[in-house]
Amino acid sequence: MTPQRDAEHPTRRRRRRRLAVSAAIIVGVALVVSAVFALTPWPSAMIVRAVFEKNGAETVAEMQRYVPDTPLRTELGVSYGDAQDGAGADDTTLDLFTTADEGERRPVVIWIHGGAWVSGSSANVDPYLRILASHGYTAIGLNYSLGPEQVYPTAVRQINDALTYVDAHADDLSVDPDRIVLAGDSAGAQLASQVAALTTDSEYADLLDLTPALSARQIVGVVLNCGIYDLRSMDDLNGLIGWGFSSSLWAYTGTKDWSVESAGATMSTIDFAASGFPPTYISGGNGDGLTWLQGIPMAQRLRQLDVDVTTLFWPADHTPALPHEYQFHLDRPEAQQALAETVTFLAKVAPLTVE
Repeated sequence: MTPQRDAEHPTRRRRRRRLAVSAAIIVGVALVVSAVFALTPWPSAMIVRAVFEKNGAETVAEMQRYVPDTPLRTELGVSYGDAQDGAGADDTTLDLFTTADEGERRPVVIWIHGGAWVSGSSANVDPYLRILASHGYTAIGLNYSLGPEQVYPTAVRQINDALTYVDAHADDLSVDPDRIVLAGDSAGAQLASQVAALTTDSEYADLLDLTPALSARQIVGVVLNCGIYDLRSMDDLNGLIGWGFSSSLWAYTGTKDWSVESAGATMSTIDFAASGFPPTYISGGNGDGLTWLQGIPMAQRLRQLDVDVTTLFWPADHTPALPHEYQFHLDRPEAQQALAETVTFLAKVAPLTVE
């Protein structure tokens, strides 16, 4: 028996060496990956983008079932500006949906899509815009450059350029330039609130070094769903959600220290909204932490400024808990209620007929 045990010893040693080498390789790879994630936002941003793209495709399919068969004039991928600073040609495009003939002016809802500033496109909200267009509005979805390919405030400038284009081509787009509603979801709500704020407060526009495309009177309302308005509070998030937002904001702002630098400060529209801010509809689900951290405080701040605010929030114990961007999950009765209340708000601030 002794010779057999002696013969097995080298085998065990080789196995132990192989395991040790494998463990060392795994540790080395982990260290390299960790270093890469610490040095650049790209890997994390691509993970966030992939998750949002998957969820976005599923949500579009759900909304599509509720798009009525109302005949619409549809124009997709309309260029609203020249791609500059390395931005892609598709970054500065818009999608248009309307029942109006060319030259006929209608109140317009200009929607800025979400996606944590690093993902998404107008296609993610096109079904929702088709629904709004079926109610008689011209509905426009905007594309803009995402992080980390482009960094803040590129998207803000592009959206301002888009408003310049819409204003200048009102007849072609069937838009009444004096009845514009800015709307957005998630990161798009932050952008919509930012553009509304800079349009209605010249000091804020100067701080951003932007000349507003519109006058304050042209924006008659704002629709904000599940948005972010106080960037400092986002720095306190932890866990997977905190990691996702921190990674996205690093990618979008171009700085890992976004919360203490100018980007985080100037993106916080809760600090820059002024008394001239347009009438606002704001909503969020009770199962979405952003509702409690962002949506409700923003509504309270706007009311302090005597802004006309319409809210749709749900009790904390509402069942089922409504997730982030619940408004697009039209299989839910709560989403149908949100859609109905959005249309009611539009009718109040931008009636289809002017007496």
